[in-house]
Amino acid sequence: MLMEQRLPLLPLLAWIDIQYHIAFLKLGDTMEKFSTIRKRAAHRKGGEKHLKALLSKPLSNKQLAKISDDEWLEEFTRKIFQSGFYWSVINKKWPGFREVFWDFTVKKLLMMPPEMLEEKSSDVRIVRNFNKVKTIPVNASMIHFSNKDNGLSFNQFIADWPVDDIVGLWAWLKKHGARLGGNTGPYTLREMGKDTFLLSRDVEGYLRAHHIIDGGLQTKKSLKAAQEFFNEMQSQSGLSMQEISLTIAYSVGDNRDE
Repeated sequence: MLMEQRLPLLPLLAWIDIQYHIAFLKLGDTMEKFSTIRKRAAHRKGGEKHLKALLSKPLSNKQLAKISDDEWLEEFTRKIFQSGFYWSVINKKWPGFREVFWDFTVKKLLMMPPEMLEEKSSDVRIVRNFNKVKTIPVNASMIHFSNKDNGLSFNQFIADWPVDDIVGLWAWLKKHGARLGGNTGPYTLREMGKDTFLLSRDVEGYLRAHHIIDGGLQTKKSLKAAQEFFNEMQSQSGLSMQEISLTIAYSVGDNRDE
């Protein structure tokens, strides 16, 4: 009866997948090989050819180094506003955001007086949320002054950060930026082309089912364990963190294209 009460909390297929992995672990195996994960993902997506077509790749370091400060600020802001809100609504209003905030030109925004920021936060062309609007000058400052703190331009700083410690970059963004903790920072990195895994619902479910993480998702212990797991998967596969993360997501949970 208890199980019948809990089933509606998760899609049935996702629940079955998780139970399968838990049962698998009870047989004594603690970590699947990446080849096993890949095989299951390919089966769920209609074959290796179809799976491969779904696996997008990150940009090269050379490509990342060409992204402007303004583009980084714009995407950080977009992800901050999308958090907890319908993405489609934010995207529809985005041309208004660009008009109000001068195309997210970092140097202009750094010179904006506080009273003007408050005035802009009530502009009907944007989603009016002053707490989120306040992140714009903070994150503009983080981007602009990163060259002073790190001896590199922001784009080069991001490009050079080693993927085998990508959670360290997540932590840096959370510490030095505004509202860039949780999934906001990582999702921005992915959108901009930086190689990173994501702790999506399906990936988190996989990691928990295999006892790779427990407790809070964003604890240092869980992030360290997740990083070590992805490093091992990369060692086995030679793929990017992005491709590995997508493969894991496709191997479990709801069978949908992401």
